[in-house]
Amino acid sequence: MTSLLRYQTALLLRSQRWLAPFLLYAVFVGVGVNAGEPVLGSLGYTVAALVPVSAWAVRICLGQEPPAARAVIAAAAGRTRAHLAAILTGSAATLLVGAVAVLAVTALSEHRAVAPLPAALEGLLAAAVCVLTGTAVGALTTRPLIPSRGWSLTTLLLGSLLALVTTGSPAKAAISPLVTAAHTATLTYPWPALAGALAASAAAVGVACRATAWWE
Repeated sequence: MTSLLRYQTALLLRSQRWLAPFLLYAVFVGVGVNAGEPVLGSLGYTVAALVPVSAWAVRICLGQEPPAARAVIAAAAGRTRAHLAAILTGSAATLLVGAVAVLAVTALSEHRAVAPLPAALEGLLAAAVCVLTGTAVGALTTRPLIPSRGWSLTTLLLGSLLALVTTGSPAKAAISPLVTAAHTATLTYPWPALAGALAASAAAVGVACRATAWWE
């Protein structure tokens, strides 16, 4: 699996397809977060965008190989393992970018109500929840479950939106306390939301990998 992850990471970096989602995310955070604002509210804004970015990154990793190369890797390592490695690469890349954004926003925001370290921990946990939720969306909205590019992108955007606004979604459960805490300065670490996001992403990735073994 380590070799597959290195291969997928090298493909992602060389393809430069990561530039679109991650640069747009940087612009989104740069425009929407101002220095000196309450830290928790700024973190809520920062982590929310990780849902569509994570889904987009996973979709990129699952579609970046030429068909011939994908067939060779599948024959050598197995379709399920190759598919899983692509998903993990997109998810890990987004988690790294999200962690950097959380730490930067924490450093630039106002901390009179909440100390930087607890705020950063809250933000990092919420970022993990949003990345895992986006990973689930990305895994379910691209090949082999939705091979059409148009329908794949449409369902990805719709799924990301629903993940952010639907009651019971782990992402919404992690973001809402941050937005509320911007006024109350009360920290509520999203451990239940993290557990729910882990379960949802594991189930979604399992379905996607099993479908790859069946249909491709």
